[in-house]
Amino acid sequence: MPPSTIVHDIEPGDSLIGIFTRFDLDCGALNLILEADEPLLALDILRPGNTLTFHLDEESRCLEEMELFIHPGNRVVYRRADDGSFTYEEIILPGDWQIDLVEGEINGSFYLSAINAGLSQKEAAQITRLFKEQITFSRDIRAGDRFQVVRTLQFVDETFTGQSRIEGVRILRRNRVHSAFLCEDGNYYDQNGESLMRAFLRYPTAQRYRISSSFNPARRHPVTGRVAPHNGTDFAMPTGTPVLSTGDGVVTRVSNHPYAGKYIEIRHGGDYVTRYLHLHRILVNKGQSVKRGERIALSGNTGRSTGPHLHFELHVRGRPVNPMKADIPMTASVPRERRAQFDQRVTELLSLMDGTREQIALR
Repeated sequence: MPPSTIVHDIEPGDSLIGIFTRFDLDCGALNLILEADEPLLALDILRPGNTLTFHLDEESRCLEEMELFIHPGNRVVYRRADDGSFTYEEIILPGDWQIDLVEGEINGSFYLSAINAGLSQKEAAQITRLFKEQITFSRDIRAGDRFQVVRTLQFVDETFTGQSRIEGVRILRRNRVHSAFLCEDGNYYDQNGESLMRAFLRYPTAQRYRISSSFNPARRHPVTGRVAPHNGTDFAMPTGTPVLSTGDGVVTRVSNHPYAGKYIEIRHGGDYVTRYLHLHRILVNKGQSVKRGERIALSGNTGRSTGPHLHFELHVRGRPVNPMKADIPMTASVPRERRAQFDQRVTELLSLMDGTREQIALR
C-alpha cells in the first residue's frame, strides 16, 4: 500500500503543480489550498530548504493536510474542513534571539567584504539599501574602511533558523562615519535619530478612493462562517488607475496568482513590506529599486475579484497590520515618544561595537 504520508524537500525548479503531479495528488485540492493561502501567499515562492509534507486518508487517498516547513521557527499547515475546503494555520515560534557582532575591513567591494566577514547575502544587500542615499558604494568605499554590524539571530531548540535582524550598523570611512540603528517603530535612523529613508505615504494612489472593504483579520466568511482574514484594505477604483509605491524600497515579488491576480511586493528597509493585488498591468521588475510615490502599476480586476479595485497590504515584522491606522514612519526623525528608548538602545549598541560591553538586553 502506498504511504499515507509523503515528504518532499523543495529543489530548484520545483512548482506546486509539478509536485502534485509527481505524487499523483488531486489538483482540485491544490486549487482549494491556493484559495486558502491567498491571505498569506506563503506558497507563491517555494525555496530550497522548504519542505512539503502531505497527509492522506489511508483508505480514500484523499489529501487531508499539507504542511509547508519554511524554517524551524515558521511553518504553515493547510487542513481540509468538513465542507471539503481548506483552512490554514500559520505557526510562528518566537525562539531565542541571540546578539552577534560582525566586524570587517573593506577588501574589494563592500558586498563581498561583508560576505567574507560572515554576513548573509540578504544582510549585505539590506545594509547597501539602508545607506543608498548616503553612500555610493562603488565610489565612496575604499580598501581599509571598516564596518561593524550588530545583529540578532533566531534559534529554535538550539538550531539556527536562518532568520536574523540587523540592530545596528557603523561604516567607518577615512573621513566620515555612517550609522544606522533600528528603532521600535521598525525604521532605521542614524545615531542622532535622523531617518535614513523618507517617510511613508498613507495611501497608494494620488487621490483618495472609497474603501470598499476594510482590514479585518477576524472577518468571517459569509457562507461558511469560518474565519477568513482580510489582511489588507480594498479601494474601489477604475481599472487603469495609477498605483504608487508608498515608500522607498526594493521590489521583492512580481507574480500572477490565481486568486490574488497580478501583484507586487515591495520591501521597505528592514521591517516593512507592502503588497498591491489584483493589478491590471505591472510597471516594475523584481529587484528594482523604487521611490516613494513612484508609479509601479495600473489597478485592475485580475484574480478572484468581484470588481475593479486595489487590494493594499502593509506588513510590519512579518505580520499584516491595518495600513490606514498603523504606526508607520511619517516624519524624518525618531518620534518624540520613542526618543529616550532609542537613545538608550544606541548607547548600548555603540558600547558593544566599541568593546566596552559584552552583553546587552535583547528586545
